[in-house]
Amino acid sequence: MNPLTEKLIRASFVNCSRREAAQLTVPTDLSDLRWDRLDYLGWIDRKAPLRAYVVVPDEDTLVGIALRSPEVGKRRPAVCAWCEDVYSTEDVSMYVARRAGAPGRNGDTVGTLVCTGFECSHNVRRKPTIIEAGQDPAGVVLRRIDGLRERSVRFAREVLRDL
Repeated sequence: MNPLTEKLIRASFVNCSRREAAQLTVPTDLSDLRWDRLDYLGWIDRKAPLRAYVVVPDEDTLVGIALRSPEVGKRRPAVCAWCEDVYSTEDVSMYVARRAGAPGRNGDTVGTLVCTGFECSHNVRRKPTIIEAGQDPAGVVLRRIDGLRERSVRFAREVLRDL
């Protein structure tokens, strides 16, 4: 992923108003991020923990998505729909996004299970187990990365559907 500025991040949001995008909490440590090891940027709003945001690169564009987590309290183990990491199942949350445009204004939403702290890029790059890797550990990691990118873009396109 290419490094992003606060201005690029705010301009990328597709499912909230310009005013909402201008007021959302952006990560303060953008310059400290390992952009070469991120497949998307995701963060939880530090002022409102049930709100979160992701910015997903899709070809030549960025798709920023405002999310809400309807979950409060106890969670059940689940597999993240984006990274599909079977070893990190305790910290997965349901996130719901309002669709972009008129469908979203009419209350249409789409949801997905994602790592609560958006650690997917880290999870797909973990060292494969012997069983997973066989004779091609690098290939396993590359396939995981490709899968994460494809599934996160698919979700972004679903938010944009019917525009």
